[in-house]
Amino acid sequence: MNKEILKVQGICKSYQENSLNLEVLKNINFSVAEGEFLVIQGPSGAGKSTLLHILGGLDNPTSGEVIFEDSSIYKLDEQYRSTLRNRKIGFVFQFFHLLPELSALENVALPGILKSWWERKKSLDAGQLLLERLGLAQRTKHRPQALSGGEQQRVAIARALVNRPQLLLCDEPTGNLDSENGAKILSLLNELNLREKITIILVTHDNDITKSAGRVIRLKDGCLLN
Repeated sequence: MNKEILKVQGICKSYQENSLNLEVLKNINFSVAEGEFLVIQGPSGAGKSTLLHILGGLDNPTSGEVIFEDSSIYKLDEQYRSTLRNRKIGFVFQFFHLLPELSALENVALPGILKSWWERKKSLDAGQLLLERLGLAQRTKHRPQALSGGEQQRVAIARALVNRPQLLLCDEPTGNLDSENGAKILSLLNELNLREKITIILVTHDNDITKSAGRVIRLKDGCLLN
C-alpha cells in the first residue's frame, strides 16, 4: 500500500450572502495515496470545484485541515503555500486559461519563464520536451487561438507538468471538449498516472469518466456519500 500524499480532515466551507450562511462543503474527510487516480463525481453545484481549490491551496476552508506530505497547508504562510503550489501541485481546468499573447511553448514554460535566465531556459527546454511527448511538436510556436480545443487542453496539461508536480488536480478537464478529444485527454491522464506515477485527483459531473478512475468518491449537496 502506497503512503498517503494527501489527507482531508473535517473540511467545511461556507459563504455569507444577504445575511444567510450558505454551506458549500460539510465535514469532508478522505485521504489519497501516492500514485492514486481518484475521481470525485457529483452534479453541478455539489461543491466539487470549491473542494478542489481548497485541496490545492487556492481557497481557504472555513474550518478543517488539508495535510499534504505531512504539512497542514493552511497553517503555512501564503508565500510558502504559493511555493508549494508552484513546485509540487499542478492544476488543469475546464477552461484552459492560456495567455493569448504567448505561444504554446511560452504558455507551458510560464511557471519558470519570469525567473532567472537559467530557470527560463530550463523551463523552456522542459516545455519543449513535454509538448513533443503530447504530440504537439509542430505546434509549439502557435498561439492558443490557432489551436483546437483538444490541443489547448494538452498545452494546459503540459504547463501543469512542467515543474514535475507530485499531485495533479483536474477540474472538469474534458468538460469543454467534444467526446473524441475528451477521450484522448482521459487516456493521456491515465498514461501519466500509470507510467509517471503522478497522483491525480479529478472532479467531474460525468458518470462515464468514473470508468477511468482507480477510485471514485461521490459528492452531493456538499457532503460525501457513503
